[in-house]
Amino acid sequence: MSKEEVRGLVYVALAVTFFSTSPVLIRWAAPVSPFEITFWRLTAAAPIVLLLATLAGERIDLRGQDLPRFVLFGLITALHFFFYISSLSFTSISHSLALVYTSPVFVTLFSGVFLKEPILRRKYVGIALALVGVAVLAGFEPKLSWRMLLGDALAMGSAVCFGLYSVVGRGQRANYPLLTYALGVYGMAALWMAPLAAASFRPAYHPGAVLAILALGVFPLGFGHTLYNAALRRLHATYVNLIATQEVTGGILLGYFLLGEAPSFNSLLGAAVTLAGIAVVLL
Repeated sequence: MSKEEVRGLVYVALAVTFFSTSPVLIRWAAPVSPFEITFWRLTAAAPIVLLLATLAGERIDLRGQDLPRFVLFGLITALHFFFYISSLSFTSISHSLALVYTSPVFVTLFSGVFLKEPILRRKYVGIALALVGVAVLAGFEPKLSWRMLLGDALAMGSAVCFGLYSVVGRGQRANYPLLTYALGVYGMAALWMAPLAAASFRPAYHPGAVLAILALGVFPLGFGHTLYNAALRRLHATYVNLIATQEVTGGILLGYFLLGEAPSFNSLLGAAVTLAGIAVVLL
């Protein structure tokens, strides 16, 4: 494994640490609407990226002819975050994250179709094992309702968009520096959400919700997703996304310690199986 690939592994491991804070922060942001949470977290991430660009000496320069492309990238990003945030209003942290992290299937498919980057056939065993682990971790929820089905559909929509988001991030590595790309995508996603956030606005901004939304912009998005995109520039998108599935483990643990949502035996077993699958893919 090259030095750049090792750096990619370090970046995505750090990204997972930041990602894991998002479910708890989203719960703490209630009762602010998902439209508003999505908009404000995207908006709050912009100063973080600008600060990082300043420190790195990177000049932000988006080419005008690429604006339609970034409009599409922003839509994909906005939908990923909105679907995920909305799903947490209808189901548990473990169930939502488990469905969102079926995304490696979509990443692998989209990488082959759009980037012509297939992976070795033997590594599909690891992908399957990781996804089995995610399913076990979810606990095979036996209580179905229309509310839960809606949450499931939103989480699956987030998974598809996360797959597209990951492939786009890797595909643009030769066209734009990391922080310029990140700012363009986050900024355009915020613009997509602005009218929806305005239409759904209601005076529900207590201090805890404001702090939670700001933290969502700074940690899982400003730092986490920027590190995730940095890893995508060094490793196959499927490998990066598989490692990111461990947000499920981190999110469940934080949900237990901070919200009292106790993980089941299935959750612990699923985390172990997922780690085994990731190891198979990376070796």
